[in-house]
Amino acid sequence: MNAQINQRLDWTPNPGLAELPTVSPEDHRYGMRHFALGVTVITAAAGGRRAGLTATAVCSVTADPPRLVVFINKNVQASELILASGALSVNVLAAEQEDVARAFAGMVKDVHGEDRFGYGHWSALQTEAPCLDGALANFDCRVIKVFDESTHHAFLCEVLATRERQDGAALIYLNGAFRAMSQVPEA
Repeated sequence: MNAQINQRLDWTPNPGLAELPTVSPEDHRYGMRHFALGVTVITAAAGGRRAGLTATAVCSVTADPPRLVVFINKNVQASELILASGALSVNVLAAEQEDVARAFAGMVKDVHGEDRFGYGHWSALQTEAPCLDGALANFDCRVIKVFDESTHHAFLCEVLATRERQDGAALIYLNGAFRAMSQVPEA
């Protein structure tokens, strides 16, 4: 079995596939619009500064050890603060927190940087990364690896603390719009 695993780790791409062209960025974005995703706000703090952004590019990697991967554009202030602090918080938004999502997505006129934290109430768990009170879940994390992925950094994180609530609808993003999704199955 270990030999099979090692063979997979030494994998090289099929040369014929490497020559095929990719779809355009526009076609990729259009297709991804149909992928329903939970909405999060990723936050970080360093040197007395806080920053955050609305994101859907978050994924659980393993439960044991507890790890997440978060993809963030290299050109945003939050990426800089995550690199400086080595920590971040993933805040999974409830449906009633759409105003927070909009503020951190830059969709509220004249609201930038620190002013975004005027939306919602914020506290801290283990790290200095701000955690949104009342979020469906908070994951307070330390970064253990950073991968350079074109325009983004992929932050592999270990989860140090969590907080969750059991009620409320989830905020999701689908086809270019925020939507509410009930946590209670329909009868």
